Amino acid sequence: MVHATPAEPPLLHASLLDADHDLADALAGAAPAARGLATARVLGLRGGECDLAPWFEAVGQGPGLLILGGLVLAQTRIADRVVAELLGPGDLLQPPVGDGDETVPSRAAWQALRPSRLAVLDAEFAQRTLPWPQIGQTLLRRSERRTADLRAIRAICAQPRLEVRLVLLLRRLAGRFGTVEPTGLRLTLPLTHRLLGQLAAAERPSISNALGRLARAGLVTGKPGDWHLHGTLDEQLALLAGSGLPHTIPPG
Repeated sequence: MVHATPAEPPLLHASLLDADHDLADALAGAAPAARGLATARVLGLRGGECDLAPWFEAVGQGPGLLILGGLVLAQTRIADRVVAELLGPGDLLQPPVGDGDETVPSRAAWQALRPSRLAVLDAEFAQRTLPWPQIGQTLLRRSERRTADLRAIRAICAQPRLEVRLVLLLRRLAGRFGTVEPTGLRLTLPLTHRLLGQLAAAERPSISNALGRLARAGLVTGKPGDWHLHGTLDEQLALLAGSGLPHTIPPG
């Protein structure tokens, strides 16, 4: 495993209000007074696997690691299966909390899909920013947003048909990471078929087959890392529910 190392000369400290504009907006007129104290160490990650355990230890009782830039994949392994969660700027990573139940042990892993920057929000940061509770409230909402995203992905993965799961998943990701095109949405993310399988709860060969079928139907075209989603969600689901795609692939 590759330990977290800077992708560029390390920034010893950065003002969080300069790096995260939503936090600055939450403070409104109080932002200038808070800017000098709302600072944090910044961790630079190269692309690839990374060990965040030492940095979670450094966070201690603080809020966590805040992604300022880049793209991070959080993976959880139970037995021989791995599921993944895609995280980007604004997401807050908190130290793992064990529940004392080891009946079904799990293992967490982290991977920077792009060079990334994380702010280390430790207990000292929390203490310095106590006069501005808006910062803590905004970070709490970030955690709630991540929980809502996980619920949505769980509901998507409950869809029995893999083509539907992929369309819903890619559109969900495009809503945050994609761009709007005249014919639909474009999603430029470094996602291989294997990683899509971890996100959509399917095996890589099934992902490849389903994407091929979606491409032939003109719903999702492109290649790994550059996907084009054509039409609206209603149009895509209507075609999938009708006779546009024969049901020759098992659910998944």
